[in-house]
This record gives sequence, C-alpha cells and structure tokens, in this order.
Amino acid sequence: MLKRKAYSALLEWKNTCQGSTAMLVNGARRVGKSFLIKEFVKNEYKSHIFIDFSNAPKSVIDIFEHNTDDFNLFFSKLSVIYGVQLFERQSAFVFDEVQFYPRARQMIKHLVADGRYDYLESGSLISLRQNVKDILIPSEEDSINLYPMDFEEFLWADGDEVSYPFLKMCFEKRMPLGPALHRKMLNRFQEYMLVGGMPQSVLAYQETHDFAKVDSIKRKILKLYRDDVPKFAKGYESKVLSVFDNIPGQLSKKEKRYKFASLKQNSRFKTYENAFIWLNEAMIANSCFNATDPNVGLALSADVATQKCYMADTGLLVTQTFMEKSYTSNELYRAILFDKLDINEGMLMENIVAQMLVANGHKLYFYSRSDSANRKNNIEIDFLLRTQIGLKEKICPIEVKSGSYKQHVSLDKFWGKFHKNLTPPYILYTKDLEVRKTDYGEILHLPLYMAGLI
Repeated sequence: MLKRKAYSALLEWKNTCQGSTAMLVNGARRVGKSFLIKEFVKNEYKSHIFIDFSNAPKSVIDIFEHNTDDFNLFFSKLSVIYGVQLFERQSAFVFDEVQFYPRARQMIKHLVADGRYDYLESGSLISLRQNVKDILIPSEEDSINLYPMDFEEFLWADGDEVSYPFLKMCFEKRMPLGPALHRKMLNRFQEYMLVGGMPQSVLAYQETHDFAKVDSIKRKILKLYRDDVPKFAKGYESKVLSVFDNIPGQLSKKEKRYKFASLKQNSRFKTYENAFIWLNEAMIANSCFNATDPNVGLALSADVATQKCYMADTGLLVTQTFMEKSYTSNELYRAILFDKLDINEGMLMENIVAQMLVANGHKLYFYSRSDSANRKNNIEIDFLLRTQIGLKEKICPIEVKSGSYKQHVSLDKFWGKFHKNLTPPYILYTKDLEVRKTDYGEILHLPLYMAGLI
C-alpha cells in the first residue's frame, strides 16, 4: 500500500463532519484517487458500496434515474446489486469518476440530508463546464485536491519514514546535513525527479528499480491524457494538444515564459486561453503567473497572459521531453543520474520546485521585468510566494540555481526595489543547506529536496 498524506485529511473529515457533508477528491487521471478512497473506506467503515460511473452497469444507472424519490428502495436495490449489507452511520458510498454521471453529484444534497451513510466522490476534469452543465453543485460538499506523490511520500513508499523528519529538523534549525547525508538525500531526490509522483510509476520503481519499465508506464499515462482531450475539450482540442506538447520546449529555454508565437505565427494568449484553463483544471499542468507589481499583492497584479506552464509531475515531463524517441535515447535519465544537469537543467529543477510548492498549498507567481533600452534593469525572479505576517501580506522571493552559481543579480535588484514588502528570500540549489550573508541580510540556501518545506 502506498501511504498518502490525503488519507489523514479524509479521516479528519469523517470524524469532524459526521456525515454532514460529502467529500470530493479531485485530481488528475492516474494520480491515485480511486486507490486512496478504496483503502480509506475499507479501513474506516463496516461496509461500503463502490460505484465506478465510468463503466457502471445500466441496472445501476436505472436506479439513479428512477428510484431517487424513495431512498429506502434506492438503498435496498443498490445493496442487492452489489451484495453489500448497509449499516446506518457505519457504511459509505463511493461515487468514483463522478464526472461521467454529474446527476449523482447533484443528488449529494439530498443524500447527505437523509443522514444514513457517508459519501465520497472522486473525479478528474471535475470543474469543466460540460461536467457541471445543468446541475446544481451541492453546498454540502467538501473537497481536497490530490497531487502526485511528494518527496516524503516517495520515501515512505520505500519504507523510509525517518529521513524526512530529519530534513524538517535541519530546515527548522538551519543546520546542514553534512556531506554523506546530503549526498544520500540528493541521490534519492534525483530518483524522485526521474520516476515522478504518479503512484503506478512509484510502485513499478520500488518493485523493479527499472527505469525502462517506469518510462513505459509514464508513456501510457501521457497517452491517456492526450486521449482525454478530444473527449473533454471539444471545439478547441487542437489548441490544448499544441500547448501540452510544447511544454518541454518552452521550459527548456532560458526565459521559460510561454511564447505563443512558437505555436502559430502572430498568436496571442486570447487564442489559447481556454487551452491553458483546461490543462490547469485537468490538473495536468501548473500555471505560474507574472505578478507585475508585487507592491499591491500577487493575485491583484497577476498578468495571466504572461505565464510559465509547468507539468504537474516532473517524472512525466522527463518522459514527455523525449516522447518521440525510445527510453534508451532519453538523455535526461543519464544527465540526472550522473550529475550532468547542464542538459535542460533549469527546466527540470524549476518544474520540480513548482510541483512541490503546489503540493504544499502555494499558488505560483513569478516576477519579470524587461527593459530593452537598458538591460541592467532586467529582473527575473523564479517564484514569489504569498505569506501572511500578522495582518500584513508579505512576499517571499525564491530563486532556483545550479550548485555552481556565482551571483544572484536579479534577486539583489528585486530586493532593492521591493524590500519593504518582502520576507528573507530562499535560494534552492543542489548543495547542502547554508546561510549566506549579503548587504541586505541573510539568504537561506536550501537543497532542492527541501522545497516542500517552504
């Protein structure tokens, strides 16, 4: 069994809400939603009925269509069809892939009011317009987002539950790990970057330690994502596929902002806006918006037309980058494993940081200022995080660097311009934790594997 942090969130919901709400688990395809919920209801309830609406039999759909005016009959019929005895306040219903039958989601209001059982839903593409068309979204519905497995969960899958608490202690005490432990954790993190956090990939790696088998699984997931586009992005599917296929190429450039002209000459954001929205709602991609004026806050000054588009899972990005070639031709595996990250180094490092920040609950912003008349005024900060200190919103700048970097010119200029509204910055790189002093204070340098602690 793969241990997931979201299990604790489900348990807190069950114990706190006591049936007063349903729980919706939202996430990308193959991120482990069904597996998580199955384990949860198996462990935490006396019995459960699991209805997969992606292939539910007609007899089940007929019950939802014709027997919802009498819940006694409704529950009795489902109990007989699935051969499951139901116990009041000790049984749960699972509506899996509920986007295929939105009417079941609308029923949640009345099922929760009935009060006999608990209800959990799972879905992908759950907020797309066509999947909520003509239904009333129930207010009696809590929700959580399930992301690819983070680095701590990746270590758990290998039976390691001691390393990450040690990393947390080092982070809190600003204490370096030391050469041996840092090398070990960096090696594990490099494995995590290559495998990614999709549960199927992680399981395959833990069982075989064969990157070829892992790569084959990731190719199937990427194909599944592409196959979903014509079904759920009708009318603009070609644009979604264009944006999706070009993510590696955009991220491999020095300036990682998405260039729409690379998709089609003279193209603008407005032409592809729905495609970006679709990829984000499908939780396949993570958008990072340019906050043009951090003085007034990140969300308020966000320029959605100027954005970076990261893959939600870095392991998938590794495979997608060389999708048209065989696994043996994928240079990224060798580059990472043999510490030669000069090949698309920034692409993978920034993507994994974005992935870990999102999993930790952060929305992604960056800062970019270009002055064609005087290049000395150019500033580029990889990530800006919103932090709350008392009643005041502050901004934390984050730069992602190689281990051999010499200076942080953009960070210096950014601090000089906005320091009144900033907290001390972080630099994420491949070396051990270090606190370095500058003219404007201390900068905490963190190894990449600590990004999830920010």
